Amino acid sequence: MATVILVRHGRTTANAAGLLAGRAAGVSLDQIGLEQAALAGDRLAVVPLAGVVSSPLERCQQTARLILNRQVGNPFAPSDPDLTECDYGQWQGRMLSDLATEDLWATVQSQPSAVVFPGGESMAAMQARSVAAIRRHDAAFEAEYGPGAVWVAVSHGDIIKSILADALGMHLDLFQRINVGPASVSIVHYGAVRPSVHATNTDAGDLSWLSKGINSGDAPVGGGAGQTAE
Repeated sequence: MATVILVRHGRTTANAAGLLAGRAAGVSLDQIGLEQAALAGDRLAVVPLAGVVSSPLERCQQTARLILNRQVGNPFAPSDPDLTECDYGQWQGRMLSDLATEDLWATVQSQPSAVVFPGGESMAAMQARSVAAIRRHDAAFEAEYGPGAVWVAVSHGDIIKSILADALGMHLDLFQRINVGPASVSIVHYGAVRPSVHATNTDAGDLSWLSKGINSGDAPVGGGAGQTAE
């Protein structure tokens, strides 16, 4: 199968203020977020991307553009509502410090699979739609560009954490063990037998080895020789 690079949007004004933005319109990258997204674009410039798919929210669209600006040619760049932020319902627009006093907060931390945000979405539904979207796009990119295709999905922290949890074979209740920072890069290859996770939450490092593709064969016993850069 193809290889997906999961990129979280850069830091936003809401992130900096400790506000849960959710799906609110008009939440954009702050100056630090723009610099973070530009750095992600620089790291990915050495990887010929088959395409970039993004959440439709502004902060992800901004990040996607900064990645595309550093690519040669004109990669496929649609938005997909299934990669949008979790619907936090009545929690949207509130301060995280206030939400931490809610009874539901403890369940979000310890048993996310049981969480349904008041007036919003369940975390299980969030994971199901986002994982299905990633696998759907991955299959489409492979069908069009071959098994060596590498593409980018730009999305949100909880979305990417839930996708990584699925790829790692972790129950959703364990996904809070995963960290996904602003403009971080995580890499998943959906092989014929199982997904393989090649990076999580990176914000530095050479990615040129991705241009050689990822071996879809059996996992090397003992860990193998690793990837080499160009």
